[in-house]
Formats: sequence, C-alpha cells, structure tokens
Amino acid sequence: MDENETLLLGLLNSAPVVDGRPTDLLDGAAGQRRARDWGGTGSDDELAGLRRVRAALQAVVRGATTPGLDELTHVVDGAVRIPRPTPDGVVWDLRVSDDDRLAVDAVLAWSDVLSRFPGRLRACANDECNLFLVDHSRPGTAKWCSMATCGNRMKARAYARRSAG
Repeated sequence: MDENETLLLGLLNSAPVVDGRPTDLLDGAAGQRRARDWGGTGSDDELAGLRRVRAALQAVVRGATTPGLDELTHVVDGAVRIPRPTPDGVVWDLRVSDDDRLAVDAVLAWSDVLSRFPGRLRACANDECNLFLVDHSRPGTAKWCSMATCGNRMKARAYARRSAG
C-alpha cells in the first residue's frame, strides 16, 4: 500500500463502529497525533476540515455525489500545484495553507486511488460496518474490509440462514 492509499483509507476508516457505536478517531489528542502522523499540523481547524472531507469522501464512495462532490470542490478550491524541476524529473509542490494541506492531500489521494484502481474503492458490504477497502484481489470481488472480521461474520450469518431454512 502506498502513501496515498494509506492516507485515504486511514481517513475513511477513522470513524469505525465499535461495539455497535460510531466512534471518531480524529477526536482529542489521539486525533491530533494521527493527523501529525499523516504529515499534518494536528490543529483543531485541520481536524475539523478532515472530518468534513471524511464525510464527503465516504458519501461519494457510497454513491451519494451531492453534496459530497460540492464539499470536495470547496476543499480543493484555491489549492495550487507548482512544477519544480529536480535531478529526478519534475515534482509538483502543493501551495495551500498548513491547516488545509492534509485535507487537500486526502482529496488528491482519493483521485489517485480511483485512477489506479478504478471501481475498487468501496465500502464494506457489512451494513453494520463503517469501514472502506481498496480491492486488490485478482478478480476484483472483495466485499469486506476484513475477511477475519466482517467476512467471517457475514459468511457465518449466511450459513446459519441456509441451515435454518
């Protein structure tokens, strides 16, 4: 998994359902550390922006493009990429405020993952789960965020229904 995929899935999956209750891994000191681990500032403004981007990306991945795309447009509005030649070729420097950089990086990571893995970014098929995955399987048929948790539960439930019927 590259850094774009890591950032994207880290953000999308930062609101898991734990013991039937939604949680927010971007809250408090732990959220600040997480944002700094991703290269951000960890400021309250940055975390608020990340929560908005997370909600918009989750909605778009689930197919609800409006208002998700409107929010993503708002996030990247004003961000500028400037080319800079290096001995290894051209690199693109992102010009955006420090508190907005990580949110813009997340939107760019989403775009990168979509272009490299078309149709393979999806929500977990378990309705009780709030996690997302990038399907790297050869046939492109992965449904669950984790076979060990959601996949096992869903298969066990299907087996129980077949056995009872």
